[in-house]
Amino acid sequence: MGPMPPLPADALARRIAWKDIDHEYLNRIIRLAKNEDLSGAGFIDSPPGPIDVTTATFPPTSQLAQADLFAREQQTICGLSLMPMILDAYGGGTFTTNFQDGQSVSSGTKIGSIEGNPAHLLSAERVLLNFLQHLSGIATTSTAFVKKLDDSHTRILDTRKTTPGYRALEKYAVVCGGGWNHRLGLYDRVLIKDNHLDAFSAQNGNELCNAVQLAREKNLGIPVEVEVDHPDQVLPVLEAGADCVLLDNFSIQQICKVVEFVDGQTCIEASGGITLETVSNYAGLGLDFISTGALVHQSRWVDIGLDWKGPVA
Repeated sequence: MGPMPPLPADALARRIAWKDIDHEYLNRIIRLAKNEDLSGAGFIDSPPGPIDVTTATFPPTSQLAQADLFAREQQTICGLSLMPMILDAYGGGTFTTNFQDGQSVSSGTKIGSIEGNPAHLLSAERVLLNFLQHLSGIATTSTAFVKKLDDSHTRILDTRKTTPGYRALEKYAVVCGGGWNHRLGLYDRVLIKDNHLDAFSAQNGNELCNAVQLAREKNLGIPVEVEVDHPDQVLPVLEAGADCVLLDNFSIQQICKVVEFVDGQTCIEASGGITLETVSNYAGLGLDFISTGALVHQSRWVDIGLDWKGPVA
């Protein structure tokens, strides 16, 4: 039995859904955010117990209140499913919306409403907005990149350049914006990078080919991808049967030559220095993937406001 053929593009990119994220993991993040606000988590000099001193200044009431969430700029929404979980962490409340994660809304659109005890809503307000603005910002940036590729078959991928502890949510936000997920961590794909090749003296020729073959033999069922920074490395990677070759900081001209040389024998990914302003230049080159950390680390929080409506009639 000969070596397994390289995997197709559909097996090298995925789109995680909300159902794929562990809700206990989400609850831990929400509790941490709550404890930062109410208990000074992270600081040695913290209060003896959770308290919102501003809200606690006013007398308690059993009268329910309502507030509305508005988009203050055009954006792709992400994080709506977190809203009920956050309210529950603060003592309860209801969240209603006519939208779903991944939908685009214009400035002035009412995204949803929250209702509950006013003290609970006021304490939860900032954490609720922090999650929604951050995740919607990533989704909005991802949408912008996807639009730049128009109808190209090339898929935009995220990377492992994520906020520590927030990877699942940030990769989900990329999907909500129309992008795709690269590997989720070090456990689900072999990605041999330049530092691996330097560390094990396998940068070129037979040494490189042998390194890739060894990776395939020792990791059956796991995709094997190799990052190259010079065209001469493509042939040994191809001969070893890698599932994908990652062209790191290749010029447009170099990419075109590699695509022609590979001729569909394996998937090709480009990365390195590709921005929102330049990504459209790569759309028609025949690449399977473009990966960029910019979907997360160059996104900005979008503007979402919470407008207080007062007591529920």
